[in-house]
Amino acid sequence: MKDLPDFGALLANMRRCNPLVQCITNFVAMNTAANVVLAAGASPAMLHAQEEAGEFAQLCGAVTINIGTLSPLWVQGMIAAITAANAHQIPWVFDPVAHFASTFRRQTAQQLLALKPTIIRGNASEILTLAGFRAQGKGADSGDDAGSAYQAAQQLARQYQCTVAVTGAYDLVTDGRKTLRIDGGCKLMPQVTALGCALTCLTGAFIATHRACALAAAAAALAMYAVAGEQAALQAKGPASFQMHFIDALYALDPAQFQSQAKVQFYETV
Repeated sequence: MKDLPDFGALLANMRRCNPLVQCITNFVAMNTAANVVLAAGASPAMLHAQEEAGEFAQLCGAVTINIGTLSPLWVQGMIAAITAANAHQIPWVFDPVAHFASTFRRQTAQQLLALKPTIIRGNASEILTLAGFRAQGKGADSGDDAGSAYQAAQQLARQYQCTVAVTGAYDLVTDGRKTLRIDGGCKLMPQVTALGCALTCLTGAFIATHRACALAAAAAALAMYAVAGEQAALQAKGPASFQMHFIDALYALDPAQFQSQAKVQFYETV
């Protein structure tokens, strides 16, 4: 990929296909994630029970897995969905929320990693610790910036043959060879619960309709968030109104605007 992706074309194609995305996410994020995916142009399905997760995954364009509120039964549903996705060559996205916070979470994260996600999406602290580096995260909150997780992200991408997206004040996306940097967004975004989790689900929508390049698909999701965040910030007075305007901005963003306003560049270490 010598040139940057055509983000407008990626958005137009995603909306035209309106992919069904199975979003196994946490209790806190379900409503926000569903609204984000709908506003962006895809179709979310929020189900996780082991009894149906694997069967349903076969109907989807992508599966997204978020370990924010874990339980043994949820883990069984996650594994069922991932196993079915892998068997039918359906891409899946892994969000290792606060995986370092307890033994149960660490073990679950490693168990899911072994099933080879298509894309890993996490904050810098999550990506650092997932790769075995030290980090300064506190629960689901990151204490590190994306740049500090650059080497960790590359290592994970190469080890698991996947794409890794590191989110923060700016974002990085790497496949272990090429790395893109995405700028934009708004300082209010970390003040709205579940926006990061919803981003993982939106990433699923883009990889569902652009399987040929997970790097471009992940970058498109992050760039769409960044542009919509900037638009929402123009009207928001605080976190609550930001969330409302942000969802509206995702809905209103047209492909031409997206292509012109996306702030994406190839990244080099400094």
